[in-house]
Amino acid sequence: MCMAVALVAGCGSGSSAKLSSNDVAVVGKTHIPKAQLDELLARAEKTAKAQNQKFPAQGTTQYQALRNQAVTSLVEQAEFEQKAAAMGVTVTKAEIDKRLAFVKKQYYGGSEKRYLADITKRGYTDAQVRNEVIRLQLLSEKVQKQIIKNVKVSNADVDAYYKSHITSYSTPPTRSVRYILVGKSKAEAESVYQQLKNGNAQTWCKLAKKYAKDASAQTCGKTTFTKGQTVKVFDQAAFDTPTGTIVQPFYDPTQYKAWFVAQPVSDVKPAVTTPEKQVAAAIRQTLLSQKQQQAVSDWSKSLTKSYCSGSKIRYQVGYAANPDPCAATTSALTTG
Repeated sequence: MCMAVALVAGCGSGSSAKLSSNDVAVVGKTHIPKAQLDELLARAEKTAKAQNQKFPAQGTTQYQALRNQAVTSLVEQAEFEQKAAAMGVTVTKAEIDKRLAFVKKQYYGGSEKRYLADITKRGYTDAQVRNEVIRLQLLSEKVQKQIIKNVKVSNADVDAYYKSHITSYSTPPTRSVRYILVGKSKAEAESVYQQLKNGNAQTWCKLAKKYAKDASAQTCGKTTFTKGQTVKVFDQAAFDTPTGTIVQPFYDPTQYKAWFVAQPVSDVKPAVTTPEKQVAAAIRQTLLSQKQQQAVSDWSKSLTKSYCSGSKIRYQVGYAANPDPCAATTSALTTG
């Protein structure tokens, strides 16, 4: 039914103001005049031109999509402002003056002339910047502050996160190993193995540069490996062999499909886990940020739901939002 009504006057009825011929929509008691939509689209066109971007021509699919987006934006803004007023959140002229002074200093070097030239190019007047940009920005910040003021993270939350992400705070065992990736010839690998058994460190370097099929030749075959991050057969040879023992040639049938010779040259450096108390503050901040974002998201969804389910939005013929932001809410109410 909501979709059918939208074809005539939009989704919503008794709880909103009556549409006038000059409106594209009404939200609660707030009228959104066509002139406001035209102004928003004209500003978008100026901004596009200022950025050397092509603006879609009227009548095109792209223009219709942009207009739909603009209508939705104006509807959501009206919902937000009404809710902010109900929460008792206001913005003073002094606050707007202070924020605008900061913007002028940061982006225009304090130059009034540069500021005015830029906003004019983008289709704004100073009054519009103050009311439609700075005021709304401050209003949003204040509302968000109220939404998240009671969001807390408990010690239990921190502990649960730490335990469920323990691998992020652990360093696996490591070990220094000399090795030569010989290639596909087992006979050649055996030959290298015998030369290494009868040689010394210089022999390793010489043979690595001669036979290695990878970049290890540049380090005379010596590299530090992390347990679990190499192919299985190499991992076993690197971490299960006594220090100083040259491992007999072994073949990797998975990734390299080649023969190796290896020798651990240091003891295994054991795994290290950072204690929870050392990372608790960082975890708390991460969880707090996540919870705050979720609280704002939930508040926004609740706001949309209250207007959609309460039939507080009406659209003028030809201006119904597409896609309709109420569609998902209506569906959820029907199936929930």
